[in-house]
Amino acid sequence: MNPHGGGSSDQSLAQAGWLKHGPLPRLLAVLNRDGEEARAIGGAVRDTLLGREPGEIDIATTAPPPEVIRRVEAAGFKAVPTGIDHGTVTVIVDRHPFEVTTLREDVKPLAGRWAEVEFGRDWKTDAERRDFTINALSVSADGIVHDYLGGLADLAAHRVRFIGDPAKRIAEDRLRILRFFRFHAAYGEGRPDPAGLHAAIAARQAIELLSRERVRMELMKLVVAPRTVCTLTVMDEVGILGPVLGGVSSLASLANMTKLETALGLAPDPVRRLAALAVLVVEDAERLWQRLRLSNAEHERLLAMGDGWWRIDPASGATTGRALIYALGRERFTDRVLLAWARSNATATDTAWRDFATSPARWSAPRFPLRAANFTKRGVPKGPELGAALRAAEQAWIAADFPASAAELDAIVDAAIASLRGQ
Repeated sequence: MNPHGGGSSDQSLAQAGWLKHGPLPRLLAVLNRDGEEARAIGGAVRDTLLGREPGEIDIATTAPPPEVIRRVEAAGFKAVPTGIDHGTVTVIVDRHPFEVTTLREDVKPLAGRWAEVEFGRDWKTDAERRDFTINALSVSADGIVHDYLGGLADLAAHRVRFIGDPAKRIAEDRLRILRFFRFHAAYGEGRPDPAGLHAAIAARQAIELLSRERVRMELMKLVVAPRTVCTLTVMDEVGILGPVLGGVSSLASLANMTKLETALGLAPDPVRRLAALAVLVVEDAERLWQRLRLSNAEHERLLAMGDGWWRIDPASGATTGRALIYALGRERFTDRVLLAWARSNATATDTAWRDFATSPARWSAPRFPLRAANFTKRGVPKGPELGAALRAAEQAWIAADFPASAAELDAIVDAAIASLRGQ
């Protein structure tokens, strides 16, 4: 094993299911022999120590990439050189992918992103390359947690702290400005670490140099984090949130939206929360689409929420609510009503708003039952006149609260034809 291992603590993850069972122990056994060592590192270690369900499990190893590929293929696993220049090989075990990265050390820092690296064997040196102390924790196959930089103490204190000089770490990768706030919203408490905050403020103009896709990725994770409102408030105070959004924000609306999601038992939704934060009118949706390189689906949801949310009024009654469900669909209806509720003076326990917002659970919009044949058999010719008659009939059917009886539908057809012919 690597003589520079060190840094072990009395913390143990020996009972973690993902470390004891499944594909990971098999992969570690292949990498952990003949003088080489491999460990799980980063987020999975951090989250498991906090009692959270880990996401992807990343692995660091002393073995160079060619040796990793040789070993895993000999064991019958699939190796994909997804980031071979930076030492990363994706290994697929039982259809489960793991990113396996050789230990590295920076030899020539590059401004803004990706230093030139050499592969190494020193775990502490590799840990020092990472962004935050809580992300530099590693765990060996025996469950021993290795901490070289005070990550365990920071985890216990709910503190997100840069490794080394915050200004230097941000200069290496400008995205770390946003990652600092995103991780604070997810794992921190109280005010952000002063040294990290000062460095982020000093470098905030560099946000404009980041790719829009990367800004979007961080922002969408930040708005669903547990302490998003407090963190975004700090970002707003220090002049960082405005440049990210390219416009004004409504932190009060976002705070209300988080309360509504909790009250209704809804999972945090990044698009809905982004709308609460930054969409007052449809022009805001257009700006965010361009500024953050949102997907078409995300853009369309923001447009639907921004279009007339201020007209929503639960006092208008169930008929109006059903008409809106029919026009928008269940999901878009919920989006728009929640945005209106978040911007109203009502609390998250208001029964009128709650009944209105949850009405799609009690009523499903029917399909428009009339067809062209209902009109052509009454002498309406095909063409523009038929289209106008169908549109008029549909509006009348909606206004009548979606009747289904043959007599009522016949009356709607007759009225539409009569209106069309000026009778």
